[in-house]
Amino acid sequence: MVFYRSVSLLSKLSNRAVSVQQPSLSNSVRWLQIQTSSDLDLRAQLKELIPEQQERLKKIKSEYGKVQLGNITVDMVLGGMRGMIGLLWEISLLDPDEGIRFRGLSIPECQKVLPAAKPGGEPLLEGLLWLLLTGKVPTTEQVNALSKELRTRAIIPDHVYKAINALPITAHSMTQFTTSVMALQVQSEFAKAYESGIHKSKYWEPTFEDSLSLIAQLPVVAAYIYRRIYKNGEVVAADESLDYGANFAHMLGFDSPAMQELMRLYVTIHTDHEGGNVSAHTGHLVASALSDPYLSFAVALNGVVGPLHGLANQEVLLWIKSVVDECGENITKDQLKDYVWKTLNSGKVVPGFGHGVLRKTDPRYMCQREFALKHLPADPLFQLVSKLYEVVPPILTELGKVKNPWPNVDAHSGVLLNYYGLTEARYYTVLFGVSRSIGICSQLIWDRALGLPLERPKSVTMEWLEKHCNKSA
Repeated sequence: MVFYRSVSLLSKLSNRAVSVQQPSLSNSVRWLQIQTSSDLDLRAQLKELIPEQQERLKKIKSEYGKVQLGNITVDMVLGGMRGMIGLLWEISLLDPDEGIRFRGLSIPECQKVLPAAKPGGEPLLEGLLWLLLTGKVPTTEQVNALSKELRTRAIIPDHVYKAINALPITAHSMTQFTTSVMALQVQSEFAKAYESGIHKSKYWEPTFEDSLSLIAQLPVVAAYIYRRIYKNGEVVAADESLDYGANFAHMLGFDSPAMQELMRLYVTIHTDHEGGNVSAHTGHLVASALSDPYLSFAVALNGVVGPLHGLANQEVLLWIKSVVDECGENITKDQLKDYVWKTLNSGKVVPGFGHGVLRKTDPRYMCQREFALKHLPADPLFQLVSKLYEVVPPILTELGKVKNPWPNVDAHSGVLLNYYGLTEARYYTVLFGVSRSIGICSQLIWDRALGLPLERPKSVTMEWLEKHCNKSA
């Protein structure tokens, strides 16, 4: 792990991160800082922070509530609300050019300051979870304490396994995964507390309990599903000495240090991508009705499995393998151009390229590329991905209809997983789902702490739009 100990450098990093996300409240320097507290209790940290942020939200409402954030056009209404600002999402912010920032920190910055399993290694997922929840970069001791707490919560009731086993083994891994989350719901502390009449100011507390338990349990059931479908049901027990990402790889059946590092990277960069994407928004929407974290995350998973969202990482590897099957591993750039045009002319898209918000290469793609250059530069599929990086963007630009011709996170992840032996592409979306729980659940805790209301946007008919536009003309 690499820590910046210099006071001036810490201050510079902290101030820069805050100014990116909250320029009008730059005096709130405390909201993002390197942890110095010896307190290892994450819940206690939140209990201290929540009153401050509740007052902050009240101030924004009272002083800026009438400030306009932009104009809504008919194109936005008909285009899936694309680009509308209509959701508070504290834990991450997506910039079209810079990419994702977690509490103001870019992915390279997170790789530098978050605790790692070894010097210069990939950040530990527990460290990012602490950062998302508190806005503070944790110490190694705090990360270790959180890792230990997650392990104590990773107990799966027998009825969950029975629910999974009741499904055909041929059921898609995401169907089995969502079923496991619904089966886990019977233990919801929030559901019990709400039924008992808990005061709304305390909603965040059982939400915190459910969220940490859910995050802890997901790798266990996800690994069980993988072993059930692909490894004759031979389950691998958890290793209590390993961190979240490494233990997930271990339970899947992969114990090489390189695969453990890849899993740490994978679960970290896939945790969150601000609130407007399908899974995050769906989870937030359902949770706004006071559904508990299990119910809310289950519907988010159903969004993840859509081909235009999380299922894309499966589609990318399958498409790349179709290139190899038809043209061989040593395909030239000219042959690759022909295959790309063939795909486009058949009415299909080139999976892994383009993004609804980003207008440059996804930083999540770049950090995976750096991992590949370090660990598997000679892998034929990685070399093919590198050629696609050169070939596809000019072709998509030539079409003239694509706002972002650059590769996204899905363009690279499958090739890395395949290299280390996780070759079953139909399972990849489960990995995405496990990772995304960290972001969705972290924000849900803050939704409840800040008392965010039921989400209820206004819809209109085409007749209403026609009349309104004719009146305005």
